[in-house]
Amino acid sequence: MNDLLTIDAAETLIGEALRPFPTETIPLGQAAGRILRQNVTAERALPPYDRVILDGIAVAWCDGQRDFRLVATQPAGRPPLAMPDGTGQAIAVMTGSVLPSGADTIIPREDFDIQGDLVSLRADVTPRKNQHVHPKGADCAQGAALLSPGLRLTPPEMAILAANGISHPEVSVIPSIAIISTGDELVASDAPVQDWQIRRSNEFAIAASLSRKGFTRQAFAVLPDDLALTTDHLATLLEQHDVLVLSGGVSMGQFDFVPQALTSLGVRKIFHKIAQRPGKPFWFGLSAKEQPVFALPGNPVSALACCSRHVVPALLRAQGLVQEAIPVRLGETLSPLPSMTRLVPVQLVHGADGVATAIPHPMPTSGDFNRLGMTQGLVTLPPGTAPLTPSASVLFHEW
Repeated sequence: MNDLLTIDAAETLIGEALRPFPTETIPLGQAAGRILRQNVTAERALPPYDRVILDGIAVAWCDGQRDFRLVATQPAGRPPLAMPDGTGQAIAVMTGSVLPSGADTIIPREDFDIQGDLVSLRADVTPRKNQHVHPKGADCAQGAALLSPGLRLTPPEMAILAANGISHPEVSVIPSIAIISTGDELVASDAPVQDWQIRRSNEFAIAASLSRKGFTRQAFAVLPDDLALTTDHLATLLEQHDVLVLSGGVSMGQFDFVPQALTSLGVRKIFHKIAQRPGKPFWFGLSAKEQPVFALPGNPVSALACCSRHVVPALLRAQGLVQEAIPVRLGETLSPLPSMTRLVPVQLVHGADGVATAIPHPMPTSGDFNRLGMTQGLVTLPPGTAPLTPSASVLFHEW
């Protein structure tokens, strides 16, 4: 096993091989969930004016003043009114409105009584000068850095883009991905199934893993155990898609034609086989046009493990996403493998301290996927001989 590629070396080779995906500008309303590929700076100082924080009256505060005459109303979204000269004047203001020029203090509505245009402060109220005013530029100065490339556009980022006039943000293109199953034993989920056949499941697991990370441009294909037909189909798929993700046909069997077919099509092998379990037969290469081709083992647990641990992280990096694996702590003792990285499905239990505990659910075989439903992903155990005890820190990858 020592001559196999380590999981870290495989990750490095994939990262070095993948070119960044191109960018596009799209309407802001379509950008949620996409990966930002531009710097965003403050269009102007924020807030752009001295902003009233709550409903009430604006005054030029003078210690000892208890009564005011209401002379005007300052709505939100209107230019600032001017505070009249002299003490004892007040302008009614609304939350979010501009502070009237000449005023310096907001007195909340609940702190005074009003009769007609006469305002009287309540006995227990002692205003402070400049209270309840959000000063211009208090949040950030014009030109301040707000967002950087490599962020997924979640609700806060979307609000920042809108508030700073970015109507068409630059984002990573979503690549077109062909998800390909191989094998004569495979039948559709709604087709009659014989005792010697199995229903296709890998394509749906892989598609879901990709979709939840934003890779929604997908197409599906099923290839037979025939070298000529496999080669022809793969040639067509390489013409039509940016990325190929296959499952099956990459081991040592008589009908495992995928590596041979890819080589004949000019897809350069970067590596074949990794020192990891499950998922050792994983194959990765680049086409003549530098399209990444991921060929995963056919056993369902192996295929999903390779997809979650290698394919999805690599495609996210190619989109520019800044993302790291999540550290979690083990909930039970786990033994590593002496010369291979061990990938173990786990169920996460979130603790009060914010750190998740990973409850291991090892699968007896890489084909036993029916019990994966209770798990949320897998943890990575580096090679070793000493058992990892509960509370040991390990890295988690989501399905």
